[in-house]
Amino acid sequence: MALVFVLAGVLWGIGAFMGTPRRMRWTMIAFLWAGVVVIHLTLPADAPLRLSTGGSAAPWLLLGGFAALILLYRALLSRLRVHADGTAFDPAQIAPQGPFSDTELDRYARHIVLREVGGTGQRKLKDAKVLVVGAGGLGSPALLYLAAAGVGTIGVIDDDTVDNSNLQRQVIHTDDRIGMPKVFSAEAAMRAQNPFLTVRPYNRRLTADVARDLFSEYDLILDGTDDSATRYLVNQTAVALGKPLMSGALSQWEGQIALFDPARGGPCYQCIFPEAPAAGLAPSCAEAGVIGPLPGVIGSMMALEAIKLITGAGQDLRGRMLIHDALYAEHRTIRLHKRDDCPACAASRPVGVTTDDQPAA
Repeated sequence: MALVFVLAGVLWGIGAFMGTPRRMRWTMIAFLWAGVVVIHLTLPADAPLRLSTGGSAAPWLLLGGFAALILLYRALLSRLRVHADGTAFDPAQIAPQGPFSDTELDRYARHIVLREVGGTGQRKLKDAKVLVVGAGGLGSPALLYLAAAGVGTIGVIDDDTVDNSNLQRQVIHTDDRIGMPKVFSAEAAMRAQNPFLTVRPYNRRLTADVARDLFSEYDLILDGTDDSATRYLVNQTAVALGKPLMSGALSQWEGQIALFDPARGGPCYQCIFPEAPAAGLAPSCAEAGVIGPLPGVIGSMMALEAIKLITGAGQDLRGRMLIHDALYAEHRTIRLHKRDDCPACAASRPVGVTTDDQPAA
């Protein structure tokens, strides 16, 4: 039997060295087990190959049955957690209403002692509703920190599933959730981090036919998407509804974050980026690459700025863009200006708001 275990270890080691996903490595070992069972069921009892692998099929069948029970248990547990139909769990049953519980007061104590937040600010966080568009590199840290901070209702919309290539930077997902819809993976992580909140996962792509109704349910929108069409849709919908939009973006070693809020005097996303870049000028992370911790830096900043905006602490990023150059450890902030001819927000600006600044280039 030792020979089979040695072979299994060699297969696992070769797969790890070559970067083969764990699921594929387990599949290789399963084929090895099946081959051993076939040997014992087909060869004579005194065959050398059969003798060198234990002499009997019984222990291998028992081992296979035990492994099957473990896999079945994990599959059932995962199914109970995910409940992809979204009907098996009512978040309202766990998210407490009314005053903070003693556990919550202890949990948020470091917020409450901050003069700029206090009990009033923590109550605002609990009452807030934040929608995060995208559960990838930027959405992952933003969702985790919003949940940890005690934002009462968090929505997340994404139509993608967890892939092995995501795990280098998308810290909300784990290896055992590969293949799971990202919104349900994110939901599981947020609930494990903080049960005192309501999570609303939307396992679908954001489209124009649902964007307006969806955004209307939330106070603040965070955009962590990586495609231009969705970014412009998010901006247009937020502008139409007067919702503040926290937008983050990154590529390779550089990231940026800005607050777009024309309903309160700031520019919108399309003021700064009037047109989507031509094909090939703005490559995706898969094409250009991105250093792993960078989405964590920018996504955490998005959560921080969201918390500041909700609680009224400090100075927000309305009308400014913060740019982080990770390669040279530099920060810089630039002013953003409204455009009088912006097709998205010019007609929706509040009365009395003027644009003395020059339009952005």
